[in-house]
Amino acid sequence: MSEATEAVRDDQFVEVSYDDAIPNNVNLSDDRQLLRALESWHPNYIDWWKEMGPEGFQEADVYLRTAVGVDPSGWAKFGHVKMPDYRWGILLAPKEEGRTIPCGRHKGQPAWQEVPGEYRALLRKLIVVQGDTEPASVEQQRWLGATAPSLYDMRNLFQVNVEEGRHLWAMVYLLVKYFGRDGREEAQALLERRSGHQDNPRILGAFNERTPDWLSFFMFTYFTDRDGKMQLAALAQSGFDPLSRSCRFMLTEEAHHLFVGETGVGRTIEATCQAMKKAGITDPFDKERIRALGVVDLPTLQKKANFHMSVTRDLFGSEISSNAAEAFSAGLKGRFNESSLSDDHQLENSTYAVLRVVDGRFVTEEVPALRAINSRLLDDYIADCQGGIDRWNKVIEKAGVNFRFSQPHKGFNRRIGEFAQTRISPDGRILSEQEWQAGVNEWLVNDSDHAFIRSLMKPCHQPGHYASWIAPPRVGINNQPVDFEYVRIEHS
Repeated sequence: MSEATEAVRDDQFVEVSYDDAIPNNVNLSDDRQLLRALESWHPNYIDWWKEMGPEGFQEADVYLRTAVGVDPSGWAKFGHVKMPDYRWGILLAPKEEGRTIPCGRHKGQPAWQEVPGEYRALLRKLIVVQGDTEPASVEQQRWLGATAPSLYDMRNLFQVNVEEGRHLWAMVYLLVKYFGRDGREEAQALLERRSGHQDNPRILGAFNERTPDWLSFFMFTYFTDRDGKMQLAALAQSGFDPLSRSCRFMLTEEAHHLFVGETGVGRTIEATCQAMKKAGITDPFDKERIRALGVVDLPTLQKKANFHMSVTRDLFGSEISSNAAEAFSAGLKGRFNESSLSDDHQLENSTYAVLRVVDGRFVTEEVPALRAINSRLLDDYIADCQGGIDRWNKVIEKAGVNFRFSQPHKGFNRRIGEFAQTRISPDGRILSEQEWQAGVNEWLVNDSDHAFIRSLMKPCHQPGHYASWIAPPRVGINNQPVDFEYVRIEHS
């Protein structure tokens, strides 16, 4: 990696050995045209990483997991590395011989190894939209290292960041290899858009939101990365086999991102409950006394969760969608757990129940299942979120605190889809604009809440030390002790 990296830094043309520099199982060294295209893209990626990656920690030695293969028993190794020197790889899940298209009008036909011409534009769009989310989240989180509540958490942040970078590589590989000049132009555009930029923002709205604090990061990695899991699982069903194989391996890494989010929120809850118990506070709504302990009151955590759940639900698009129907019918994108579903996997005569607002009232309508693909994926997502919420509630119950987290109504705070034009409370009441404005500060984090959370965001960068608002983890990364020096920042 060092020789390739130095060559990039010196702006000298060298034939980078991607077999040595980047773990891959796609025979990069045998595809000269692909090598030349990646050689052109690679320095631009490094420039983007240095400009928009973790601010202030590019020279820190970080204890990172690096993917080096696809064998489940030994696919990654751990070690301290500077992030610009991380070995971003192009790794696809093993090819399944005889694999057939699992859904849509081509169900049962051999999976495509090349881009099907009639679906070229739609397939490229699916890959670009997925690819755009990966650098976007790195950009959203680039300032968080400075206020990390521990070296353990800082390391987890950077692990998520470099893996989002690797997922970008996975999508760029598909674009460059299979889409010619159009693909190369799209790959470059992925490095040019910026999260939150007024003139050239990221494609999806949630990826233009700010990530102003660590609570937002944990909520993002639990709720928004879970959307990533759902989308990757649907794309893993693609009849275009290289996309399916890419997404199947990406799901291996995505599991850690969800772990970071669930345990991060859980440890925040644990610290709050412990502080309340020690201070003899039994009322979880006694906000001022609880905040004076240097922890986050549980109702504010619920408000944070409300925001991230509602914004993430918009990522699923309109519940009723002709574009989603075409992607499924074409066999380019399946449903969550497609292979375990018991229908005909073509849906031409099936319906799906969709909740809508008609004349100011909720109604459930049976809609052609093909057009309700997004609605079903959203319902699957909401169900998938509940497991972590239940585990958070067990932490609270064990501490003897009378509070429970819940998911807001599907239509709460939505800007896209069936509920975009309707004000709906978390408990599912249709509201007037006046009623919404009267209650919104109790349902979503307000300026006062933001100010308090910011006041807690002070760095805690000594090995084994943790900020007051978050409990230590149960175990360390890769069986390391909790006081392990996960990030060496003395020379950063």
